[in-house]
Amino acid sequence: MMGIHEECGVIGVFAPGSADVASMVFGGLFALQHRGQESCGVVVNDDGVFASHKDLGLVGEVLTPEVLARLPRGSMAVGHVRYGTTGARVRANCQPIEVNHRKGRMALAHNGNLSNADELRCALELAGAIFHTTSDTETIAYLVTRERLRCPSIEDALSAAMTEIAGAYSLVLMSPQKLICARDPHGFRPLCYGVTDEGVYVVASESCALAAVGARFLRDVVPGEIVVFTAEGPQVRREHCQSTPRASCVFEYIYFARPDSVVDGVSVHAARLRAGAILAEEHPVDADVVVGVPDSGLDAALGYARASGIPWGMGLVRNRYVGRTFISPGQSARLDKVRLKLAAMGECVRGRRVVLVDDSIVRGTTARRIVGLLREAGAAEVHLRISAPPFLHPCYYGTDIDSEEHLIACRCSVSEIARELGADSLGYLPVERLGELAGGAGVCAACFDGRYPTAVPACAPKNRFERKLSVGE
Repeated sequence: MMGIHEECGVIGVFAPGSADVASMVFGGLFALQHRGQESCGVVVNDDGVFASHKDLGLVGEVLTPEVLARLPRGSMAVGHVRYGTTGARVRANCQPIEVNHRKGRMALAHNGNLSNADELRCALELAGAIFHTTSDTETIAYLVTRERLRCPSIEDALSAAMTEIAGAYSLVLMSPQKLICARDPHGFRPLCYGVTDEGVYVVASESCALAAVGARFLRDVVPGEIVVFTAEGPQVRREHCQSTPRASCVFEYIYFARPDSVVDGVSVHAARLRAGAILAEEHPVDADVVVGVPDSGLDAALGYARASGIPWGMGLVRNRYVGRTFISPGQSARLDKVRLKLAAMGECVRGRRVVLVDDSIVRGTTARRIVGLLREAGAAEVHLRISAPPFLHPCYYGTDIDSEEHLIACRCSVSEIARELGADSLGYLPVERLGELAGGAGVCAACFDGRYPTAVPACAPKNRFERKLSVGE
């Protein structure tokens, strides 16, 4: 809630025969809307002929009933919702990306961020590639297309491309005959698939999207795995699975994923309850009520209340018609949106000592305003508890934290942050206990502890491919 940006959500549908696959993608993207609110798109495969619609905006604004009615029935479709971590907010960067080449058409939707995108793109440009977007997804598309010209199948081409790309990628790829999904060997971003009673296979970033379209969850895609869906059913390739330790992004459990999703066998709701319980254990306080910041702070607040014995209360109400604060392009807009989005419940907090639970603090601007809302509503004390450790390092794998310059924890101690935010006390989740949220599985916590699973890129700002060239370049 407090300023973290996520990147994308993907979905793919493979139907036996012909079906209204565009409507299924619409339903899945609607369930994944929390993962990206900049743009969305869908590509339908009707017997090898691709039809698509992509634009800036929310799913319901872009994929209107009129648009869906114009899209054909088909045997396959891929869809995407975007919050860009590489590339500007322009229509050209909307996904899925479509490629028409000598071996046939391809559509690609990608969730994640390549840590070596800059060097790969530079090499491709020097070899003559002409890029039409500033998204690193196009880099993946170029590599797969290049390999397809010398590989016997599209899945072989994808496997060859995976030997070159580094960082986070969960993707779905559609050729004229096949739907393919793949997950990077570290498993940074989630990916799973299921099947409907009619035998339609659905691949999605989160299990909540499967449920939204009536698909039964089958399993998560294993890190490094390639799954190929054809008329003969799913076929699995695991040549990239054995060499790399798992490093799933722990912030999927803290913030990104929907609470009703299950990521790598762990309930997101249960993980957030656990985070709240750890906070109560590590940072107890005498208080009268526990309040969660809607929406991602609510589960952790409930966990804190249960573990501490302090009653839970609805101290903040969210306006459902205002999007996440990260949609605002600038700091001033973010400030204005806090009051539009949240209102304090005076009868819950007036004259009471409040434990305020949220998922993170980045700059501190939003947190300060929320504490102020509770003060204005009459809270006697506000004790802030955060279900993540302090952000100290940039992320290169899809979370939009690309500089230490604005991270409040990089310039202030915990007590100083509490004073700056107007809180009576502040407690963070200890970084050494993060693994408990994911059931003990390996997680990436580099934005907290600086331990990166891959090589750190030399150039990584979000707008690096939009920069103006200097004289002589």
